[in-house]
Amino acid sequence: MSSATSSSTATLPGDPPGGRRAMAVWGIGVSVYFVAVIFRTSLGVAGLDAADRFHVNASALSTFSILQLLVYAGMQIPVGLLVDRLGTKKVLAIGAVLFTAGQLGFAFSPSYGVALASRALLGCGDAMTFISVLRLGTRWFPARRGPLVAQLAGLVGMTGNLVSTLVIARLLHGVGWTAAFAGSALAGVVVLVLMLLFLKDHPEGHEPEPFPHQGGAYVRSQIAASWREPGTRLGLWVHFTTQFPAMVFLLLWGLPFLVQAQGLSRATAGELLTLVVLSNMVVGLVYGQIVARHHAARLPLALGTVGATALMWAATLAYPGEHAPMWLLVVLCAVLGACGPASMLGFDFARPANPPERQGTASGITNMGGFVASMTTLFLIGVLLDATGDDYTVAFSAVFFLQALGVSQILRLRGRVARRERERLVASRVETVHVPA
Repeated sequence: MSSATSSSTATLPGDPPGGRRAMAVWGIGVSVYFVAVIFRTSLGVAGLDAADRFHVNASALSTFSILQLLVYAGMQIPVGLLVDRLGTKKVLAIGAVLFTAGQLGFAFSPSYGVALASRALLGCGDAMTFISVLRLGTRWFPARRGPLVAQLAGLVGMTGNLVSTLVIARLLHGVGWTAAFAGSALAGVVVLVLMLLFLKDHPEGHEPEPFPHQGGAYVRSQIAASWREPGTRLGLWVHFTTQFPAMVFLLLWGLPFLVQAQGLSRATAGELLTLVVLSNMVVGLVYGQIVARHHAARLPLALGTVGATALMWAATLAYPGEHAPMWLLVVLCAVLGACGPASMLGFDFARPANPPERQGTASGITNMGGFVASMTTLFLIGVLLDATGDDYTVAFSAVFFLQALGVSQILRLRGRVARRERERLVASRVETVHVPA
């Protein structure tokens, strides 16, 4: 197993050494992603307040998050190409400016339309962060540490979600809508300054190859080459199937479900949302360590997470009483915490399937999966709530449909990906044998 793991995570030419400086630079990049997640998820604790402030129903409320995720998902391939073309620092800087402007605009929005435009701007900036951070990790750390570095990035992002749950929610009910959102926007200014002063795309002596191509033909070939790799497509479907149940719960519908359907107070509901985040952080560390040591564990972990999530949602929605018992809601939220780490496994299929010059593009394709699924589910839940008079059991049943779709595609692609990975393993062994001592 150790030799397979080593080969499957074979180092790139000129593998960077990592070390303290790598951690410091990567930490600055991750701090930008951290703030972006705070802004992205801040609506999740303000959903009921937003409905009152802008006088909208469930479908219109879900449009906030749907539009934000639509922009995010639509930007993934362009952002991947930009990261491959311009490097991390420039793309992260543009993203920080956009998501900070979006958060500030949301704070002062006088109407529903202006608020929608602000969330779209925020989604555009947010879209530029995670792929950039993944690329930063591949440039500063050895390839064998890729799974753990990616999981750590996801963990830091969930910490941002925790800040939304604990801090933004209290600010919102303490100082009011405008002050809470405008005050949080200052964090975007801070990370932008830090990044401009201290971030570097790569360590000295590890400059990437010059970017030789321009124009639409290169863009098309870059996307087509990434898509032809079964590992990229499997990565997309793993991300699609695993991420969205927790994303939908944290981004918008978790608080209304717990308060309106389960009869909990806002404080108790907030604690359960916090449990999802804390569980995510713990599971992320565990999954990262497992995959770094046993690469073959990727698919069992992903499918196991999907199965556990489906089982807990079924038990919660089908519970015969008026409200599900607290112990069941606690277990549900703990299991939902595994969705984020499981979605990161998608990148562990796409990363080894693509050369360094396509990493950004392949990551962008993979990252689309979960956000397309989240956007679709947010829309379906909002429409079903309005159509059924706020029947959350019917509305949240949309989760099962998308999980079934995703699992069918994972099972369809897994054989091809396994064959390609075996071929790369054999090829790498042959190259090793022929390298002169």
